[in-house]
Amino acid sequence: MAVEDRKSAVLTVLSRAHAPLRLSEILARLPDAPSERTVRRWLVELVRDSHVVKTGKTRATRYRARLPAPQGLPSPDAGNEPRPHVVARHQATDETRSEQGVFSPASLTALAHVRRPLFERRPIAYNADWLDSYRPNRTFYLHHSDRTRMAERGRRTVSSEPAGTYAKRIYSRLLIDLSYNSSRLEGNTYSLLDTQRLVMEGASADGRLDEETTMILNHKEAIRHLVDRAASIEVTYDEVLTLHYLLSDGLVPPQHAGGIRDYGVRVDGSTFVPLEGQDRLASQMTAVTSKASEIDDPFEQSLFLLVHIAYVQAFADVNKRTSRLCANIPLVRHNLVPLSFNSVATDDYASAIVAVYELNDTGPIADLYRASYFRTCMEYNATAQALGFDEIRVRYRQQRRRMVAHIVRELLTGDALEAYLESDAPAQVPPESRDHFLTTIREDLTQLSPARLAGLGVTRQQFGRWLART
Repeated sequence: MAVEDRKSAVLTVLSRAHAPLRLSEILARLPDAPSERTVRRWLVELVRDSHVVKTGKTRATRYRARLPAPQGLPSPDAGNEPRPHVVARHQATDETRSEQGVFSPASLTALAHVRRPLFERRPIAYNADWLDSYRPNRTFYLHHSDRTRMAERGRRTVSSEPAGTYAKRIYSRLLIDLSYNSSRLEGNTYSLLDTQRLVMEGASADGRLDEETTMILNHKEAIRHLVDRAASIEVTYDEVLTLHYLLSDGLVPPQHAGGIRDYGVRVDGSTFVPLEGQDRLASQMTAVTSKASEIDDPFEQSLFLLVHIAYVQAFADVNKRTSRLCANIPLVRHNLVPLSFNSVATDDYASAIVAVYELNDTGPIADLYRASYFRTCMEYNATAQALGFDEIRVRYRQQRRRMVAHIVRELLTGDALEAYLESDAPAQVPPESRDHFLTTIREDLTQLSPARLAGLGVTRQQFGRWLART
């Protein structure tokens, strides 16, 4: 095989991959692979010739084939005409996504645009009109059907339980997952196992205390704050600054941790030109949090925070990390499965955020949000089964206790007990949960004792009389 053909084989491998690849993964997929040094040289040449995109550094380096130039998006010399205010540009259905995986066709077009070389994309300034055009509870970045399905799959407690109940129940899992995945999206090379050891045991990889270790420990502190304050936390300007402080402490100069930046910044890999001026940034962040606080739907509020806190770029650094933690505020408050960004490819996330910056297009990030959330729900279901978590017992706790109390007070046993269970249970729970619900009641009656009467409104004397009849 000629050298050029073998070099083209590298591009073929990358084109067929569903996610960016490490050098070792490329070597493993090449037929009759040449030396590592040779493939490295070919990759350098392919990157130079704009056939391949390289992301990350050292151990986090990944390569992907560049997508073809898209149709119908602004060219680099399109002038300075006003941009359209893209709201939920794709509004994709499951059918339109079925052949494209995570992304809708419209999202793929946007991603192709932002993955073109920088010199082919014109500079884009911060667009304040985009935020102004958003109308809470009238404008939506997530389709109604998606929000409905997320609520169905993500709810884990009964409505009467205090805010943060579910997050506290799965606190350790949340600490590990969100710390790992949010840090991974920043290029952190800690493995999931190393992250678990650091978060749960305080043992850093190789005993090191560096920027990557600090990043994960800061996530731990920010998540702890979020869960501890779940009952009272609100989406406010001050809360965003607090989360930024916890995430950035030790990673930025002290005066910039939890403070609005006082100098201009640029975004790597993007032609986006962020807003400048400390007062203007503070005012815009206030506008973001004020508008977010008016959004009723927790998922829409979550995605809005993820998009606009990253977009305003109010901080010297750690903007996207702050947006990811803030996106979990409404989910934790409403006792929903949190957004851990599981299975989100680093390059996909980076490109989706750049689509927000340069196109004000929320389609790609909404697609990632949706796919990641459904994936997280499935993984948390598996965790619940592994831990023996009984969702029916928890979800219908009040109904179960009310029926147990009635049985004891009315001295129901034998046939009278069974008749009551069969007649009253249908009004308490959905048909698909009824058999398991009745099982939990029978379990409670079998294990009932004076020590377990708390919360039932039953006296020891009433319990004694009922027990004597069983």
